[in-house]
Amino acid sequence: MERILIQGGNHLFGEIAISGSKNSSLPLMAASLLSNQTLQLTNIPKLSDITTMKNLLVNLGTVIEIVDQEDNGLQLKLSSADIQNYFVPYEIESKIRASIWLLGPLLTRFGKATVSFPGGCEIGARPIDLHIAVMQALGAKIIMHHDCIDAHVDECLVGCNFSFTKVSVGATINAILAAVLAKGETNLFHCAREPEIADLCRCLNQMGAEIKGIGTTELTIIGKDRLDGTSYKVMPDRIEAGTYMIAAAVTRGDVKLLGIECDLIENLVMRMKAAGVSILQGKNFIRVKHQGPLKPVNISTQPHPGFPTDLQAQFMCLMTLAEGLSTISETIFENRFMHVRELCKMGANITIDGHDAVVQGVQSLVGAEVMASDLRASAGLVIAGLCARGETTIRGVHHLDRGYQSLEKKLSQCGAKISRITGD
Repeated sequence: MERILIQGGNHLFGEIAISGSKNSSLPLMAASLLSNQTLQLTNIPKLSDITTMKNLLVNLGTVIEIVDQEDNGLQLKLSSADIQNYFVPYEIESKIRASIWLLGPLLTRFGKATVSFPGGCEIGARPIDLHIAVMQALGAKIIMHHDCIDAHVDECLVGCNFSFTKVSVGATINAILAAVLAKGETNLFHCAREPEIADLCRCLNQMGAEIKGIGTTELTIIGKDRLDGTSYKVMPDRIEAGTYMIAAAVTRGDVKLLGIECDLIENLVMRMKAAGVSILQGKNFIRVKHQGPLKPVNISTQPHPGFPTDLQAQFMCLMTLAEGLSTISETIFENRFMHVRELCKMGANITIDGHDAVVQGVQSLVGAEVMASDLRASAGLVIAGLCARGETTIRGVHHLDRGYQSLEKKLSQCGAKISRITGD
């Protein structure tokens, strides 16, 4: 079993290049099913979730050429001209939540799809009811089995007016992917506004789609008969950038993040400045510098442009060393405090009260053996290990490979003593 070993207490100094966004790459890969021409994507991160999505698409009949561009990630050429299979198998799909995004493209282009229930991190209930509801509103007929979704369309999907009953990134993406080839006009209300959704919309428009209202809660989509191929560069990963920003601050370092700008993570920037961290923005870079004692800051996770739930665990690590009391409220997922017990093993003083975690800052953390429960919790534990006194061992590190390209390499280049070891 692989594990991460960290000798804590080293300040991070240097530069880190931010990889392409995982949360943008996955729906963009699914979008390749919408055209019989080639979609070329660049700046794709080297992650296990990308490999899983690739395997899902290949299973359907997509031909994928991969060029490794070293630190610039992967270049993918995806051709879905000869799709013969419309079944997404459980043994692959169970590894990744984003597999549900194959439902919309398969239905709108081919009129049928059988999709097993999606997997991913065990961070609470993430129902697919809104995915089903919007497909039905577009005219799909859906049968729910105990292990899969069986869907078909009599003729074609037809544009509709649909209002999401709650903000859902995944369902918004699926609705967009389905509506771009539906007949007529689709109006979507109360949409999620994450930057990755805007990135998907820009790529689809480049392929010939007509999507209006990008970046807002209301989208108008005029369905087209077909979409063309194109070449598109994936946006930078704002969650990766935020993770390294917090790592720089908590280790009292000075790190320049390349390929990212503050507007993508404005809420985090505001909270970190309130905590006393120096953040400077330049053209296509952010510099994070420790400049004194950390101040306690309260946060509540919210859909974009609020504080991202994917940075909650990392920010909590920062607050464990703040001088005072802070409250971290998790409003998106009900089971996303699993890292708290592990942080407490390292000397953190955290009390959970329902959806709130009350953090009393301590002078320092101490290295310990901890277990990562999910992707972002594992990143939080890495940050804790970097600033802790002594040695930290993190198990369950396969979660990291789902969302962070070359994490050990990037941190080591800035002075961290971090390595991956195999065996008992």
